[in-house]
Amino acid sequence: MRLINKYIHKSFTQIIDPVIFERTAARGIILDNEDILMIYTKRYNDYSFPGGGVDDGEDIEEGLIRELKEETGAKNIEIASAFGDYEEFRPTHYEGYDIVHMRSHFFVCSAEKELGVASPEDYEISNGSVPVWVNIHAAIKHNQEVIAAKEDSMGLSIERETLVLELVATELL
Repeated sequence: MRLINKYIHKSFTQIIDPVIFERTAARGIILDNEDILMIYTKRYNDYSFPGGGVDDGEDIEEGLIRELKEETGAKNIEIASAFGDYEEFRPTHYEGYDIVHMRSHFFVCSAEKELGVASPEDYEISNGSVPVWVNIHAAIKHNQEVIAAKEDSMGLSIERETLVLELVATELL
């Protein structure tokens, strides 16, 4: 799969022999014309792709379908093709680790436009994360405005999500 981007957080220039937590994630790109299925998170005021961590021993595509169902309630999900990987090294909250190395695998998928009942995790509920169909250009513009304003609530993933949104708009519409 092509490498979309490799991001290394600026704080890592001084760490010698870091202890790295490895994380694999799968994220779905689900389009309906210019509408795209995203997760809007109130805490960070951003749009992100549905998906998340793949469990140990779980197939990436199986993990993606599980995550899409959990986060969005999407029905009749089918994976059409691989879109690309986004690799990042960033700060972590995992105790005993200096860095998280995450590789997000993005896949183009299809699903019914009408969503079923999602079953988000507690932290997703407390962050105000909800699945939404949004115009892709509106989502890009919104995220770009949050980045430009450097809002205090801004999360670490918004730059990844916005870059991939821009590629999707350029390559898939």
